Amino acid sequence: MNDHPTDAVLVPISANPDPATHLATEVATQPDDWARAASTAAEHRAVLPRPGERVAVIGCGTSLFMSRAIAALREDAGQGLTDAWPASQVRRGRDYDRYLVICRSGTTTEVISAMREIPAHIPRAVICSSPGTPVLDLGDPILIEKVDERSVVQTRFATTTLAILRWHLGEDLGPAVEQARAVLAEDPARSLAGVRGAEQITFVGMGFAGALAEEAGLKLRESCQSWAESYLATEYRHGPISIAAPGRAVWALGPLVPNFAADVAATGAHLEHRDIDPMAELVRVHRLCVLRAADLGLDPDHPRGLNRSVVLDQ
Repeated sequence: MNDHPTDAVLVPISANPDPATHLATEVATQPDDWARAASTAAEHRAVLPRPGERVAVIGCGTSLFMSRAIAALREDAGQGLTDAWPASQVRRGRDYDRYLVICRSGTTTEVISAMREIPAHIPRAVICSSPGTPVLDLGDPILIEKVDERSVVQTRFATTTLAILRWHLGEDLGPAVEQARAVLAEDPARSLAGVRGAEQITFVGMGFAGALAEEAGLKLRESCQSWAESYLATEYRHGPISIAAPGRAVWALGPLVPNFAADVAATGAHLEHRDIDPMAELVRVHRLCVLRAADLGLDPDHPRGLNRSVVLDQ
């Protein structure tokens, strides 16, 4: 898909969008999934990263963005150096104490290849929602089958994986759970009115919210072929702001950096922002995906060109 269309138009809005998709159903379970993640984190504590360890987190696509979020949170918590790599480009020869692998399908070719190349003496855990798949035999398995998805577009598996690691780092996700429940109780046609018909949306954030901004942009591209971009908030003014204009939107996850709102206002673009946990804010993005897909008559469960797993010929 072209992320910079020359003939972009505003998204048409349906009077009665139909949310009856697997994506809509899976988005709605997330608060309960995150609450249960506390028990999963406690159950698998022995195979998850320990304070002071040098850790590499790997994945592809959405799982890569969750890896980046986890890395940022772990380092911000002072628990040790944490790198996040695409499974296709894991840096060889680095001295890691532990690997953490994220793979919903359990069959992604690049992930399997990367796991087989990890030195045998280095412990590795793999978070997956698909039982009986190859990755589960290549590391200490953390199987979260209850959050598996029928939609190709990932939502609850990814955020629940992040929730497991946040609980493991000692965070209390109770407030985030309640914020997500409040989001799901809203009428999305009203709460998302400022972004529903936007011609273009740019997501921004800092720290782990920067990784979730990347994920937010990917969700819109996958589910409804939208023109969506993502940047660190501090990098937005170093060029990307030039795309902002009336009829377009900037969506900030997490706290705003100084003067950001004023800079966006000067462009005429709409600024979407709430002072809630970035993971709960991502649920708002998920709901926008459902709305915009319905407005455009698209099937968000089966995006064009995508399958549940990338399996390559070798």
